[in-house]
Amino acid sequence: MTSSTTIRLDDDLKKKLQKDLDAAGISMNAYFVMAAKQLVLQKRVPFDILTEPEIPNKVTEKAMLLADAKDEGLVPDDSPSFTNVNDLMKSLDED
Repeated sequence: MTSSTTIRLDDDLKKKLQKDLDAAGISMNAYFVMAAKQLVLQKRVPFDILTEPEIPNKVTEKAMLLADAKDEGLVPDDSPSFTNVNDLMKSLDED
């Protein structure tokens, strides 16, 4: 016996999913049944869960470039360094 389940997907995601499943020769129903069976058998999500890579904004990108330039010795690293938390906190309080 089987039962019916409704899954709501974003239209764009559904189109991309359908395209990939068509290329693999798998129906959407077969894919979800297969994923559900594997979750039950393995007692875990049967695949790695990935996220979209984050794209740094302009400020972060600039900071990353500056850090790389300092690491390479292209730009002098005049940032203060600290050997203990108290000195760091004192420096932060001065600003």
